[in-house]
Amino acid sequence: MVGVLMLPETIHRRLASVPNLSRQGKRINGLFRLLDGPELWQRAYEEIAQNQGALTPGSTPNTLDGFSLERVENIIRAIKEGRYRFAPVRRIHIPKPNGKTRPLGIPTADDKLVQAAVKLLLELVYEPVFSDHSHGFRRQRSCHTALDQIRRLWNGTKWIIEVDVVSFFDNISHSVLLRLLSKRIDDKRFLNLIENMLKAGVMEDWEFKPSYSGTPQGGVASPTLANIYLHELDQFMAEMKADFDQGKERRRTPEYRHLKGVIGRKRAVLATLKAEGADVTSTEVATLLAELEDLEKRLLLTPSADPMDPGYRRLSYCRYDDDFVIGVIGSRDEARKIMDEVSSFLQDRLDLQISEKKSGIHKATEGTTFLGYRVYTFNNPKVHTYRRAEERPVRRRTARDVIQLRAPREKLVKFVERCRWGNLNSDWAEARPELTHGSDLAIITAYNAQMRGFANYYRLANQWRTDLSPVHRLFWFSLMKTLANKHRTSVHKVVGHLKTPDGEYVLHVTVDDGEKRSVTVVKLKHIPDRKPIWDADIDRQPNITWTMGRSDIIDRLKARECLWCGATDVPLEVHHVRKLADVKNSPLWKQVKAARTRKRIPLCRSCHQAVHRKMKAQGE
Repeated sequence: MVGVLMLPETIHRRLASVPNLSRQGKRINGLFRLLDGPELWQRAYEEIAQNQGALTPGSTPNTLDGFSLERVENIIRAIKEGRYRFAPVRRIHIPKPNGKTRPLGIPTADDKLVQAAVKLLLELVYEPVFSDHSHGFRRQRSCHTALDQIRRLWNGTKWIIEVDVVSFFDNISHSVLLRLLSKRIDDKRFLNLIENMLKAGVMEDWEFKPSYSGTPQGGVASPTLANIYLHELDQFMAEMKADFDQGKERRRTPEYRHLKGVIGRKRAVLATLKAEGADVTSTEVATLLAELEDLEKRLLLTPSADPMDPGYRRLSYCRYDDDFVIGVIGSRDEARKIMDEVSSFLQDRLDLQISEKKSGIHKATEGTTFLGYRVYTFNNPKVHTYRRAEERPVRRRTARDVIQLRAPREKLVKFVERCRWGNLNSDWAEARPELTHGSDLAIITAYNAQMRGFANYYRLANQWRTDLSPVHRLFWFSLMKTLANKHRTSVHKVVGHLKTPDGEYVLHVTVDDGEKRSVTVVKLKHIPDRKPIWDADIDRQPNITWTMGRSDIIDRLKARECLWCGATDVPLEVHHVRKLADVKNSPLWKQVKAARTRKRIPLCRSCHQAVHRKMKAQGE
């Protein structure tokens, strides 16, 4: 039996209240009834419509092309009446950098839409209570926020524990996940919807396989469900940290205390001599000053605190999706005990196994790789002298066990290999003949995009320009060789053609419409250093609010006016343009060109079908 529909104003107020109720620790009910709200589905559509997979079919030909308000109403009605059935996801295998493959599950478009709506509701419930140490697939968080947190808060770390979960997404227990969801959600129908989503099965090589565990990578709601699953681990680590941390500061070393005492006594003697009117040029005063100078130098080279003080312990933790690392200030035995406890928790409470081969305890000075960066601590105590105007010089020494982020050499080698720029180990660049059929503008733009994207990811590292300089060298030579290959000339002549008096390499071209354009070959100095990531808004739990955001496409659908034939008061469908050339020669082009969402066009059914007939006739 279908329940009474909630009014839009009631739904909006209820959506806005969910985060506060979640923060208060209350179980949330009525989520299933919130699926009545059209605004929720419109926002869900906007979440997935611009993804690259919007037109990728799942196990059926159903895609987002043809989206309409009527289609949403049918989905809502089927869900409310209990008739909606999730189709099996289509499984494909995509290559991984290590040569292996990763299974990817592609849902149908309607299932993506339902998952997106479910994901939005789950975020309202869980984002206010998720840990600050969880960074994967969350708004305002990324790999860089995780790495920046480590760089800011992990100084002094002695041991880094690396933990790898075996096939995490494939081994998520449905019963455990539903039990965890029920701890915060008091809505059986909403949980049943999620259970049906999880148990939809898999279609691989046209063979149906039931899904008894796991959530498919590629599902819209899968990352959020994964974060909910590992939120238990986040809470466990917070409890472990509270029990493990000990002491406010490390104890002073005996040598440091002794030198401080001697310096204090000699300064007292010097002060007494000056008070008694002793001449500053006298032998006694000069001797004291020389002794103090020597003692202060020795003090600066003496560790002030005991790095292995058993009374001072700290535990740090950072997670991105199923990848997480633990930092320990303590003994190796304590680090081993922590790893054993984490392993037992994952196995006993979450039915997950740790890979013995890929997990381990690393000395912090040796470091480990996390999110593509090498994370380690650096010790190079030095004394620096600072002088301000006429003030007395101040000596300071560099800190010990400072966290460093660097771009690993093996990642650089593999990147150059993937880009086919040459061989980094032999410092040899090679041309890419497959690009020579394109224009010079297209070639330089393609090269720039790869180099800039790689540099943008690694610019959080210490000395990132130094690390990436060999990569840029091969990038530049490979580009010049490719252009020389295209024009059957020498690299020297290509460089002479592109080089400007200020040392840049710029290509000036005139495109088809007569517009003059120029593109500069990117240099590492063109890419700015990464600004501080963490600010007041990100450093605390996000304040989730629900707003009735407007969408240009949704407004056009509600206007019920076809952009092609001009018919009014007709149901509209969204045509997802695979490429802008699909409509370039039609009268619709002039109207679409200035549209904010120009690759999604509301058309009436007859015009939509006409566009597809045209595309089919052209073999597209």
